Amino acid sequence: MARVRYGARTGAEIAASREKSSGLPDIWSTGVVAVWESDPDVVAAVLPPPLKPADRPLVRANISKVDLPGYPLGAGSVAVAARHGGTEGWYPLVMPMTLERALTGGREVFGEPKKLGEVTVERDGLVVRAALARHGIAFVEVRGAVDRALPLPEPTRKTDFYFKFLPAVDGSGFDVDPVLVYCTRNEKVRKLEHVTGDIVLRESMYDPVADLPVRRIMEITIGEKTTDQKGRVVERVSAQALLPYIHQRYDDPLQIFDAAPEGSSRGRG
Repeated sequence: MARVRYGARTGAEIAASREKSSGLPDIWSTGVVAVWESDPDVVAAVLPPPLKPADRPLVRANISKVDLPGYPLGAGSVAVAARHGGTEGWYPLVMPMTLERALTGGREVFGEPKKLGEVTVERDGLVVRAALARHGIAFVEVRGAVDRALPLPEPTRKTDFYFKFLPAVDGSGFDVDPVLVYCTRNEKVRKLEHVTGDIVLRESMYDPVADLPVRRIMEITIGEKTTDQKGRVVERVSAQALLPYIHQRYDDPLQIFDAAPEGSSRGRG
């Protein structure tokens, strides 16, 4: 009988896939990072418990093109500074990806708030433009010009906070209590330049980043970096405390309550 591709994989095949994944070489990306100070009340309002605001109400937009062999990837995120206990990090609100492969793994494994979108990183001489767009709206755009090279930072470790959960099949909330995930990234930079420019936030009902106003631009840079990442579950969190924030994950805020009857096809996708 011919190989049934939906059939079970052998233990050796699964082990080979894991080994291949763990042995990937450094993958370098070119990206623009913009950090701004925003409204402290707004930053606090978007953080689900048990996350707390950091000392400063910072927002970070990361917009990158990744040189993956055979399928170049556009990847981005908009995150707010946060803390959990004594750990400082970032809580991403939206992470547009240009390929489903990048989206699926991040959402299902780490609980990342990834969505399919458009990612633009352009450079013409010293002029730089980077943007994140979905549904035809470039809801974040960074524009400017390179004015100087920056010293390369030492390799650093950064933490992102994610919530991983499964919506309940009956639309009542969650099947099990959600978990808080720490995703730690080791980052190395091989080129870094400073950009003088501006940050434009456009209104979008799907990605309301415009609610996080730019009070003061802290830094805009363009550079080349590589990262690896590992995740771990830190604690289970209150389902009732997290439920009011679940609309952050979906374009349709009613999707979490979508309990379709047997035989129905009314899911919103």
